[in-house]
Amino acid sequence: MSSATNLDEFIAGARTCLPATVASAPFGLLFGALAIENGFSIFETCLMSLTVFAGASQMVGLELFGQKVAPWLIVVSIFAVNFRHVLYSASLGRRISHWPLWQQALSFFVLADPPYAEAERRAEQGKRITFAWYSGVGAMLYVCWQIETLLGAIFGSLLPNKQALGIDFLLPIYFLGLVMGFRKRPRWLPIVLVSAAASMLAYRLVGSPWHVSIGALAGIVLAAALPLQEAKDETP
Repeated sequence: MSSATNLDEFIAGARTCLPATVASAPFGLLFGALAIENGFSIFETCLMSLTVFAGASQMVGLELFGQKVAPWLIVVSIFAVNFRHVLYSASLGRRISHWPLWQQALSFFVLADPPYAEAERRAEQGKRITFAWYSGVGAMLYVCWQIETLLGAIFGSLLPNKQALGIDFLLPIYFLGLVMGFRKRPRWLPIVLVSAAASMLAYRLVGSPWHVSIGALAGIVLAAALPLQEAKDETP
């Protein structure tokens, strides 16, 4: 592809991810503020966002780091929250297997809920997932997440009660929108209902963060058990 085409693709990817960036902004600000409250320095807070880049996992880490919890338990808990990324990478990997290894590695590093959902949506529309386009999606989300973390860490002390404000409500709404975007897929409704029910039940009986993985596994089990007669109608 020409440089001009690559630039156009990159810009298109960045625009595609703009709604997710807006939705995640309060969550990033909240993380930065809470990290400082929990004894992190500004440098440590930003370093965590730079290297981990997973909002839910970073929040879990904040809760566990100061509770004298064994390091292995922190690792396992964060893995449980991010278990869905194993599924994401398996699905996305088949679409970018022709890319050079370094491009795949970079793409998997910035793989999160919005980039995965947007990539799937683009594939369903019959469009190619180019590295330039995906880089635009990932760069928009990654760079803005770092800025939000820094701003939250610096100015978060100005907010008296971060949790009571409920400023992170936009992110769950955005995730709901992502899920609804796949509602035309065969067997979407029963899989979503079973996954949601299992997740809520696990939250009551087992607790966080295990409910995330348990809900995902319940949906996977149901999807695997259902007949494949409608698979031919799915867009590759």
